[in-house]
Amino acid sequence: MHLEPTALAAPRDLIPHAHARSAAFGLRAQDAMDAMPLASADLRCALQRNRTLADHALPVMETLYHQIAGTHSMVLLTDPEGVILHALGDDDFVARADRVALRPGGVWTEERKGTNAIGTALALGQAVQVHAGQHYLRANQFLTCSCVPILDPQGRALGALDVSGDHRSQSKHTMALVRMSAQMVENHLWNQVHEDAVRLHFHARPEFLGTLVEGLAAFSPDGRFLSANRSGQFQLGLSHSALQAHTFGSLFGVDMGQVLDHCRRGHAELLTLRLPGGVTVMARPAYRPQAERLWVAGRPAEPARAAARSSGLSGLRYLNTGDPVLALAIARVTKLLGRDIATLIQGETGTGKELLARAIHHDGPRRQAPFVAVNCASIPESLIESELFGYEEGAFTGARRKGSPGKIVQAHGGTLFLDEIGDMPLALQARLLRVLQERSVAPLGGTRQVEVDIQVVCATHRNLREMMAEGSFRQDLYYRLNGLVVRLPALRERSDLAAIVQRIQQSGADGGSPPLPVCPEVMDLFARCAWPGNLRQLTNVLRTAALMAEGDTVIRREHLPEDFLEECEEVAAMPPGPAAAPAAQPLQAITAAAIAQALAAQGGNVSAVARALGVSRNTVYRYLRAQAA
Repeated sequence: MHLEPTALAAPRDLIPHAHARSAAFGLRAQDAMDAMPLASADLRCALQRNRTLADHALPVMETLYHQIAGTHSMVLLTDPEGVILHALGDDDFVARADRVALRPGGVWTEERKGTNAIGTALALGQAVQVHAGQHYLRANQFLTCSCVPILDPQGRALGALDVSGDHRSQSKHTMALVRMSAQMVENHLWNQVHEDAVRLHFHARPEFLGTLVEGLAAFSPDGRFLSANRSGQFQLGLSHSALQAHTFGSLFGVDMGQVLDHCRRGHAELLTLRLPGGVTVMARPAYRPQAERLWVAGRPAEPARAAARSSGLSGLRYLNTGDPVLALAIARVTKLLGRDIATLIQGETGTGKELLARAIHHDGPRRQAPFVAVNCASIPESLIESELFGYEEGAFTGARRKGSPGKIVQAHGGTLFLDEIGDMPLALQARLLRVLQERSVAPLGGTRQVEVDIQVVCATHRNLREMMAEGSFRQDLYYRLNGLVVRLPALRERSDLAAIVQRIQQSGADGGSPPLPVCPEVMDLFARCAWPGNLRQLTNVLRTAALMAEGDTVIRREHLPEDFLEECEEVAAMPPGPAAAPAAQPLQAITAAAIAQALAAQGGNVSAVARALGVSRNTVYRYLRAQAA
């Protein structure tokens, strides 16, 4: 919906002017409520168009609802056209709200519902509260509604956040809560859009940095102004359009080069800057280009879908660091992007299976929709069914109020990544197969089927063919999931180790400062290591070494973790022959040896072992159960 600044009215005139517009639309106060919602297909389209807004708003909505629970109210999220997308509410109020279409699919523009908080707030582009008899239609006068538009970084309405409830139960603090919640959503969106920009967090009082009231401003590396949040515009004393004519230097009197140098050096202290009006503010700059974020901790940064927005780099192309086996896998998945063919990624734990899955999602036509990852090995068997398929309220003891949609529904329109699919209990494999065949899911405790449109990518370190022969993995599910099978090489098998080390170091460098080089002796040691934890283990080793080498000019052997050195010495001491080649050993033997060694080094602490190897605790527990059998 287009926002018209000229339509803004003084607060005391707001309701009379809105009533006049309602009459001009041909509405009469005594008219029956238009309770007809959008058709289900149209609502699905609206949800798909506004997926990014919902991703950022839904967690905030839950928090807001907990703050108002028990007040006969509900929290609503709308699109810019006044269509309700999502709703959370008290059970005793939902039925009354349903009668006036205050539910997903309801359309609350002034044209259709007369003066109301949602329609009027979107029409005026400002926060609006409409109390009881201020509603134009009498059918709505049992409500008090507080609504705030949610703006994108350019000041355009993306939608609105609203609290509606019984007019007898509304708190005077409700509007303040809605304002703060809308600002939280805006700030989350703002940070995502400008994650590749030079960002400045500022406020006259340093204790307010990191809070909702801090100013946020984004600039290109050459100093050009990009955007500022509401607080930033207020503190700068300029509107978004007026700020377009400015640069970092004209606003703060400091050259952008000094700020970039501050970021590269990783300085923790705040900058003191002066605003155009003469006010002094304390500021914290931040700058980390996209290319340096993708391999944080040897895993993809969140989310991959934004990675190519500014640089044009393909997620799959970025993964190709020179190893021919990996290059072949990337070439194969590239050919099938957008073809709705399930992909099964095989490889040891820590080889980057999720990284590849995210890159597939990022490069495909679903990149703007959610990427939902489920680790079948890390969720307790008793909970995986409810996590994956969702549940209705009261489905089991301890179930959340209002139930949960489940990961499959959350992935609607996007990609569902099932990591360690080989660890899924056999009983649930049949349910998953049915969902994939019918493209619909029924939550636990419910009978209704929810249609889903998902791309499925699975990964496993297990041999699923052996599991089929043993009867622990369904044959029909296997052939449903392996439309394309690709294998990721273990780190010890890769020919691009030097490039991987460099990339991990660059991704972990604070403030963009150059990482310490690794001396040839250490690189030679890396080349001979078995790397049972693969990329995760290498990442942990490099991060520890970088901290130990602070003040030095190069990473040396003495900076490496002791347990890693012991592991490497054991490999070097192995006699020649087939047994000395880690790559020739069965995967289970390598994993078992690594876990046994880590358990000894960590004194039996399972969590510490999992962190050291970069594997799940369930993997360690499975090893312990096998040893006890």
